[in-house]
Amino acid sequence: MFSPKQRQVLTWWRPNSPHWDRQAIICDGAVRSGKTLCTGLSFFCWAMRSFHRRNFALCGKTIVSVRRNLLDELLPLLQSMGFQCDQKVSRNILKVRLGNHANTFYLFGGKDEGSAALIQGITLAGALLDEVALMPRSFVEQAVARCSVTGSRLWFSCNPESPAHWFYREWILKAEEKKVLRLQFTMADNPGLSPEVLRRYQDMFQGTFYRRFVLGEWVAAEGRVYDFFDESYVAPLPQGELTDWHISCDYGTLNPTSMGLWGRQGGVWYRVAEFYYDARQQRRQKTDEEYADALAALAGGREIQGVVVDPSAASFLETLRRRGWRVRKAHNEVLAGIRLTARLLKSRRLVICQGCADAIREFSLYRWEEQGDGQDRVRKEHDHAMDEIRYFAATVAARDTGSGEFFALGVERGAF
Repeated sequence: MFSPKQRQVLTWWRPNSPHWDRQAIICDGAVRSGKTLCTGLSFFCWAMRSFHRRNFALCGKTIVSVRRNLLDELLPLLQSMGFQCDQKVSRNILKVRLGNHANTFYLFGGKDEGSAALIQGITLAGALLDEVALMPRSFVEQAVARCSVTGSRLWFSCNPESPAHWFYREWILKAEEKKVLRLQFTMADNPGLSPEVLRRYQDMFQGTFYRRFVLGEWVAAEGRVYDFFDESYVAPLPQGELTDWHISCDYGTLNPTSMGLWGRQGGVWYRVAEFYYDARQQRRQKTDEEYADALAALAGGREIQGVVVDPSAASFLETLRRRGWRVRKAHNEVLAGIRLTARLLKSRRLVICQGCADAIREFSLYRWEEQGDGQDRVRKEHDHAMDEIRYFAATVAARDTGSGEFFALGVERGAF
């Protein structure tokens, strides 16, 4: 069963549609609103009905994300409808046949500025760009330019970003000028979501990300990053035994170094103690060996299962390895990590204990950068405990609290 908005996506290109004259469609809005499936199904039905022996493009941030987010769910549905689909995985090609029509679909990843060169030279009858707001403008414009066959059309889908984002300014605000059908989705447009699942997704996000990924709004990130965090999220040390001890570390030379000691109890991770040293404020830099001594003191003789460290701190990582610590390079996707950390804090799966004064102070000061280029950035100040807490959330807590799927989602989707 499809919702009215999904049915509109499925049929906008048909001759009897009031939107027949549109050259493209944009489906943007909330996460889990059913955009991707109906966009992909619409694209394949249009391509196979309208063309024979033509080339098409399936584009995502990466080819892996095209397969995972689009094809893994879509191909079984197409095959149940009578489409014959033959994947050439090593060549990133999908050959599709329906009745007397056969076409070739090429998979492309638009992850950076260099990706535009990958799509040059091909002649396309149409293109689908999933996660288009995560792609560089040069790649999108090159994909659009390749659609030169008479009757070609474009399909775009994305979650909202900043209103200063180039895609919002150049495509969404100019939809009428470009003869584009723009449909804005909310979670209510996905009939497959139960009320319980809707509430769970609404609880996942806060602040800017709630407005973007639940309400489907293009809004700027502003104010405090963790704007929900207050004294109610600070707890005393738990009674009883904690297990599975870890340490997270954001290493600095002139900038502060922050370390957090984490233990687990009943599926909850507690940041029970910290080390925080500001070399500028103290007017003396510490060596890698001194920081390694501080880490050992923070561990306090406990058996530490892993030390999660900023991957750019090569010399400190090596010092810890030589001393026999189990070291892990942290996952360092900033925005996805922030979303995940917020979710785990709000669900009380990450708890900051009362002795962590510097972390608590940074939560009140950690803010979004004011940017005019459409890119979300956090200010590079009061961010050292914030970074190592994010490292821990993304590298350890995501896996051990059953949140790994959400982290992968956040990385690729910018949030689903």
